[in-house]
Amino acid sequence: MNSTQSSPVTFFIIQGLASLGEKKMVLFIIFLLAYTVILGGNIMIIYLVRTDPKLGSPMYFFLHNLSIVDMIYTTVTIPNMLSGFLTEVKTVSVPGCFLQMYCFIHMSVTGRALLTAMAYDRYVAICNPLRYAAVMTRSVCLLLIIGAWTFGAICTFPTTSMAMQRSYCGPNVVRHCWCDPSSVRLLVCGDTQVDNIVSLSSALVALLTTGVLILTSYILIGVKIAKMGATERLKAFSTCAAHLTVVSISYSSASFVYISYRSIKKVRIIVSVLYSALTPFLNPMIYSLRNKELRAAIKRAFCRHRDVSPQSRKTLNTLS
Repeated sequence: MNSTQSSPVTFFIIQGLASLGEKKMVLFIIFLLAYTVILGGNIMIIYLVRTDPKLGSPMYFFLHNLSIVDMIYTTVTIPNMLSGFLTEVKTVSVPGCFLQMYCFIHMSVTGRALLTAMAYDRYVAICNPLRYAAVMTRSVCLLLIIGAWTFGAICTFPTTSMAMQRSYCGPNVVRHCWCDPSSVRLLVCGDTQVDNIVSLSSALVALLTTGVLILTSYILIGVKIAKMGATERLKAFSTCAAHLTVVSISYSSASFVYISYRSIKKVRIIVSVLYSALTPFLNPMIYSLRNKELRAAIKRAFCRHRDVSPQSRKTLNTLS
């Protein structure tokens, strides 16, 4: 690595989708609405889990943390992308670029690690229900959450640390909507073969480790469900339907992103942008529509706020 050289580049220009012209305003409106839904949906889940005592199970504790990750994940990228649609030239400082890169990768890996923890939770609930309370204790859930965030940090560190040690002599135009590692790597002065290998290895470790563990959990769940009666089978499947749907969307869309890296740059950028917003956008909807307890919690929360009578409001105003 050429870390000893001073880099003349002090900022990067984020090219984004500048070539789309007037269509940028249409995309601005679409992604602004999507970002609003993402924030609203995930804030709703966080609020419900924190305020409704009936949502105190480990599954909702993991879902609460997944919502936090999704909010950070989209906040790292979408607001910057939205500002890029409104300005002719979108710039970011070199430290800001690496911070965005780190947070984006970290949240992406941590989200998958949380999905893995949720798969383990579903495995214990279905395959060993009598010991569920003894196994999935609060301390175990906290360890799984800490493990997910630590795993994300470990997988993120090699790629971002190598990128930070490189020299960037110009040009400084990042051909993406944010500081995507592969796009920034094209601006490095020198050979990046080692960087490519390290980045690919970290991505494979993150995807394969979580993917294999989730797949193993669901294979064991499938074997257990196959031995159940029709009624029990339907009930067991309903408990993991939402999670299985989210996992399927997350990993299939991630596969499209990696496949698109062999496509032309504009296609790759569009696919990557859609992927960054798709899963966080769908997660609250999927869990709300396919989870009876969460739907019931939404109704209870709505009724609590609606049932404050005028007399109660008058009393509260008098007291205040």
